[in-house]
Amino acid sequence: MLTLRPGSLAYRLISMLSVTGEYPIHSLHLLGNPRVMRDLVRRMSEPQLIRLPGADSVQTKLVQISGKGAAKSVRLYRGALPILEWMHPDAFDYYMASFWSHRFPGDAAHRDRNHRVAEATALCAQSEIEIVPYLLPALQMESIQHTVSERPSLYLARDLKKINASEQNKTMFTRTVGALFYPGGCYAIYNTRSSIMKWSGMGEFKSRLSLQEIARLNAGIETVDSAVLMGESEMTAMDTLLESERTHRPEFRFDSIYQHVHFVPLNEFGASLLRLLTIQNWNNRLMDLLFDADVRSYGRGTLEYDAYIDGKYVLSHLDGDLARLIRFREAIRIQNGVFEVLCFPEQMQLLREYLPPEVNLKVISLNAVLDQFLRERRDARE
Repeated sequence: MLTLRPGSLAYRLISMLSVTGEYPIHSLHLLGNPRVMRDLVRRMSEPQLIRLPGADSVQTKLVQISGKGAAKSVRLYRGALPILEWMHPDAFDYYMASFWSHRFPGDAAHRDRNHRVAEATALCAQSEIEIVPYLLPALQMESIQHTVSERPSLYLARDLKKINASEQNKTMFTRTVGALFYPGGCYAIYNTRSSIMKWSGMGEFKSRLSLQEIARLNAGIETVDSAVLMGESEMTAMDTLLESERTHRPEFRFDSIYQHVHFVPLNEFGASLLRLLTIQNWNNRLMDLLFDADVRSYGRGTLEYDAYIDGKYVLSHLDGDLARLIRFREAIRIQNGVFEVLCFPEQMQLLREYLPPEVNLKVISLNAVLDQFLRERRDARE
């Protein structure tokens, strides 16, 4: 017998599947300890009595496994679908409307897309971002209103397309997973998994402009010029950077589409970094924490840097911004001077391989930065 308690790993997995439809076995580590999660999936795929607090017990499997190898997925078992109504009044209807009444297309493209969405959603959940569509305020395209929540929230691409029929044509051919709203800002979300990110040119431009209009009408945000690019590891980011250099049409390079592209790996470090990137006014607060006002660049000049200290041009890569990193490397090729980059330990390998050896790297602890931010938040409340 298994008791489905709110907050338990089994409950969280079913809640995730109600949003994503299926989840890659390969990425169970984003939901919890990999060995514990695999054992849980095995137990949930066996027929048993499921105890539902406050409701009648149900005899059924909870999940089923489909696919092979890297494409292997866990999905809800059809007999377990009524449990969604017990979890939330809107969960069953959302699931059936989003996933073809529990009839999944069998082609690899649909499965890969579902896996990208599922991993991005899981990482957001790990970063304490609201990910359940039927718990979020409904977006609209009628007038400027503050519709979005005050807490960070992920709106999936499939739901953004439903706001207005015209939006579907603008976004259907892009690789966006969704939009992440946080106090004062909005990111387009991408997940390239272990592949090199290949941007689809004008499709991404149209997607950004469409998202910008959604953000303007629902959050009062005038410009959306930032994206979060998720990937398996920092080496995925490295491959994407090198691929961008071989692009024959520079106007379609990702740093031409978005001024800022923050790389967030699909692991525990990435979840912490994403938490940092969704703190209100995080960039100015980070700059104030790192540098005195009299040494900061404040965006002046043609060189991409943040401060000039003791004869050194210093760039902060603590936000994982690949677009700024490209501009920085291009500038130092023709600019004389001494250069230094601030980074977290997990970012060192990428920077050491991508930047010239004469660029000095200075390491800072991510936990130290987050602790300082949280301390400031507590002091402000007091």
